[in-house]
Amino acid sequence: MNLDFDVDPLFSWYVVLLAVSGIALLVIGAVNLGGLKAGWRFLNVLVGIGFAGYAYYLAFVFEGASYVIFFKAFILPVLLIINAVKAMVTRSQTPAAPAAPPYQPNAQYPQGGQYPQQGAQYPQGGQYPQPSPYQAAAPAAPYQATPAAPYQPPAPPQS
Repeated sequence: MNLDFDVDPLFSWYVVLLAVSGIALLVIGAVNLGGLKAGWRFLNVLVGIGFAGYAYYLAFVFEGASYVIFFKAFILPVLLIINAVKAMVTRSQTPAAPAAPPYQPNAQYPQGGQYPQQGAQYPQGGQYPQPSPYQAAAPAAPYQATPAAPYQPPAPPQS
């Protein structure tokens, strides 16, 4: 294992920070804590795998004598974590959708097509809303044609 805080503390802390950032991003992407969209979750998982994998490589596989530390690489995890926290706060401030009215299988519905507006409840045994003067009157009776006389063939020509 390449982690030795006495010999090279900067390298060791760099590997630890890579691992912590990678695991944090994996958790944020895998568990939908903040209501992130699928694309953001995928990006969190992808970057988390990259950071955790690189930390594993440096801690257990790396045998080189020199290395380069990219502290700018920690900007991306910070931005992704801020985005997740922002989504969580936005989700918690969003009001819940109103519950649907309970199903009443034996409810009496008004005649003539006068239904209450969306979200309104039918009164129990009370009066239903009266039509406004701007609503159309009750539909007229359907058109009924008078029956035609039965068919009679034409009379033969007279000669």
